[in-house]
Amino acid sequence: MTANLLLKQRHALIQQQLQADGRVLALDLARQLDVSEDTIRRDLRDMAAAGLCQRVYGGALPLAPDGGSLAERRHVAPERKARLAQAAMSLVRAGQVLFLDAGSTNLAIATALPPLALTVITNAPAIAMALMERPEIELIMAGGRVDRRAGASLGPQALRTVERMHPDLCFLGACGADAEAGVTAFNYDEAEFKRSIAGASKAVVVAVTSDKLGTAAPFGVLATGLLQHLVLEADTDPVHIAAFERQGVQVLRARAR
Repeated sequence: MTANLLLKQRHALIQQQLQADGRVLALDLARQLDVSEDTIRRDLRDMAAAGLCQRVYGGALPLAPDGGSLAERRHVAPERKARLAQAAMSLVRAGQVLFLDAGSTNLAIATALPPLALTVITNAPAIAMALMERPEIELIMAGGRVDRRAGASLGPQALRTVERMHPDLCFLGACGADAEAGVTAFNYDEAEFKRSIAGASKAVVVAVTSDKLGTAAPFGVLATGLLQHLVLEADTDPVHIAAFERQGVQVLRARAR
């Protein structure tokens, strides 16, 4: 009974520290709570299994927000995503080949594309539909099985389509983004697809709302060192910006309201 109470107390303290600091380290927790690192690792494993955090190397981060399906997410914070999209347009040049990954922010980016001659590749039916009436844009759709929750074509056929392409810019969707944990995703197949197209692209861009920063999802997509551009909101915590810039990422900030 006492051991169980101590376990609950530890979990509560870990959760409080995670909420206060945005991350926890197993070594620091072991010293603070006067238990072994193995005990803390088990605690973090149990908490991750309960959906209370996401384990990362050396500790844990808050779990990335799960906003539901793409159809649901596209109606969440549209003004904030539109400002991110406008900031991302400074990277777009006439004649480029772009890949637009599935995601509500990338859908806003598709809508914001300037009237330039571009080639756009996407695995997202919603993005393809948004660009159908843009005659100056050559549109290529990566086909295959559509995952309705992700709003994207995934699997072998979609992978075969993009493995032969080398976009100038890849606008990659992210469930979580952290300077140490990198870009992460909730879905295994989606993470595999994202890794493939990111690896084939000349430069990778991630645009994220602030609620995804400093969080992680279960499946790794891209190490921070392989990310060229990060588009963030105007009021982003400078600590996050500095952490990414230390790893060589160019950070662009959206305008304030």
